[in-house]
Amino acid sequence: MDAWYSFVAEVGFPIAVTFYLLYRIEGKLNLLIDSIHQLPDKMK
Repeated sequence: MDAWYSFVAEVGFPIAVTFYLLYRIEGKLNLLIDSIHQLPDKMK
């Protein structure tokens, strides 16, 4: 049981940071994709 707690303590924080950063980047990627889709219309 102690090994389980140390594993969660060592790996849990990096996993939480990764999910937070992926969540933040997702919104910016969606904005970028929308901008790329609108680009041909703006170039006309």
